[in-house]
Amino acid sequence: MHVASLILPIFAIIVSGWLAGTLGYLPRTIAGPLMQFAYFLAMPALVFLTVAKEPLGSLLEWRFLVAFGGGSLLCFVVVLLAARLGAHAPLGKSAMLGAIVAMTNTGFVALPILRALQGPPGVLAAAVATVFVGAVLFPALVVLLEIDQHASSGKLRAGAFAKQIGTNPVILATLLGLLWSVSGLTLPAPVATYLGILGEALTPCALFAIGLDLSISELRGHPSRYALLAALKLVVMPFVVYGLCVAAGLNRAFTIAAVICAAVPTAKSAYVLASEYDVEKTTTGAAISMTTLFSIVTLLAWLYWL
Repeated sequence: MHVASLILPIFAIIVSGWLAGTLGYLPRTIAGPLMQFAYFLAMPALVFLTVAKEPLGSLLEWRFLVAFGGGSLLCFVVVLLAARLGAHAPLGKSAMLGAIVAMTNTGFVALPILRALQGPPGVLAAAVATVFVGAVLFPALVVLLEIDQHASSGKLRAGAFAKQIGTNPVILATLLGLLWSVSGLTLPAPVATYLGILGEALTPCALFAIGLDLSISELRGHPSRYALLAALKLVVMPFVVYGLCVAAGLNRAFTIAAVICAAVPTAKSAYVLASEYDVEKTTTGAAISMTTLFSIVTLLAWLYWL
């Protein structure tokens, strides 16, 4: 009951956002600005504050990266190859299907959950996972999409993914937090309070915006295909990550964090790229909606099992 009492209110905020949009209480158009505030201000403030207060030794748990990062990359590559070799799908489409399974919404969903469960250590783990998704999976997907669209002309936009990494607010906040941690300085009390207030806004803004932007109508068309992708994302990928946690000898707290980061819905950034490159937009949007809905059950199941 303790786990449910922590997790269910988080999903209740998502449901509240969905009801507000469905009933017309609030316009769905405000979901975008809410997400921008959460992503560009609230999340970096919370991540910087958490990382800056941690000693450097606790920030470098290589086994967590091996488990979560290795599991993410493995699932991405396996799904990509299955679509490419088994279904003879184009490279861009195959890569996007791999991203649906491997790119997780660690910042908006896993971070609030782990913060409720584990406090600052959970925030730290979610921040590391978010940096991995933003600095490794996201640019890898951009490169593959660029190759698929521009290989014939030989014009690859090298700056397309370099800009995504260099301007990513979570990556920048993590790097600045690391520098502050290494310096050994203490954050001035007013600055820490200011960042804390901004960080507190992450959970309600991000989760409510996810619900407000959620559309069940997207699930029409190919429900069996969407259900397969959701099962791979919410069941298979966390199981792969859990296996790597056990193989790496990761402790219980980091194992829970790694599995939760793997078991949350598909990241919204996948849909951003699907729209920008016009590849599998409908499937990506539907998969995000379905994984968001089903994760209410699967996350609770993973937590109770762990």
